[in-house]
Amino acid sequence: MKKVFNGYNVLKRVLIIAGLFFTVFQSKGQQLKPADSGYAPVNGIKVYYEVYGEGKPLVLLHGAFYTIEMNWAQLIPELSKTRKVIAIEMQGHGHTPYSDRKLDIATLASDVEGVMNFLKVDSADVAGYSMGGSIAYQLAVNSPKRVRKLVIISSTYKTSGWLPVINGAFKGFKPEFFNNTPLKAAYDAVAPDKTKWTKFVEQMIAFAGVPFDVGDANIAKITSPVLIISGDNDGLDKVELAKTYQLLGGGVAADLGPMPKSHLAVVPSQGHVSLMMQTNTILGYLDGFLK
Repeated sequence: MKKVFNGYNVLKRVLIIAGLFFTVFQSKGQQLKPADSGYAPVNGIKVYYEVYGEGKPLVLLHGAFYTIEMNWAQLIPELSKTRKVIAIEMQGHGHTPYSDRKLDIATLASDVEGVMNFLKVDSADVAGYSMGGSIAYQLAVNSPKRVRKLVIISSTYKTSGWLPVINGAFKGFKPEFFNNTPLKAAYDAVAPDKTKWTKFVEQMIAFAGVPFDVGDANIAKITSPVLIISGDNDGLDKVELAKTYQLLGGGVAADLGPMPKSHLAVVPSQGHVSLMMQTNTILGYLDGFLK
């Protein structure tokens, strides 16, 4: 019982921070409207997407429970000035309808590739936050020719990449814990069927409770340059993060040899949610890396 109570306190704090995050973004508003939007039929479901701007394609993958607006509202207007930005909402999230189909990282990565096929995008740079970062890792492993450059924001490719307190946070949670939260408000704003909220949350809790691991050996085989952006206190195990960077060719003495093609940025005084509020910082890293 104590563990459940502690877990609830963790969730409460996260939701409060997420609420501040969402309120700030709503107050500023996403002024830009998509040039194109719709649903791509992939793997037995319909996946919602939005397209902004022109240029080399950049696919954006949101975090768990988030929508396109909630995750990327402040970044899309800037990124779409020079890029064709394709933002996707995963199964049950945002505009994408709820489905009884079991959730797992490999299936969601396949959905992303399906949207790329539907939009006739042969390859793209891919950026993912939190859950979206895990999906991006899986996509790069499954379909290396489809990913030019990879940006991973506050995410990992395996369950053990998170601190134990994060992995234990969802244990004992119930859907009602998420009611009357900014996440529920964001869902109600765009979901095609608001009555699916409880089923969606139940599905996400089950999804979060199943360990996943894309595999160290698979990560080491990624040929695309990877930019990892992490908050110094975002819940990621920094020892595992350093190991990940080494698998990608980093963590060397660049004064004695070539600079690695993959980069690591640890942003000070940032948590998992607050990191995404550092718009100028993230844009600066993206601009330098993607160009």
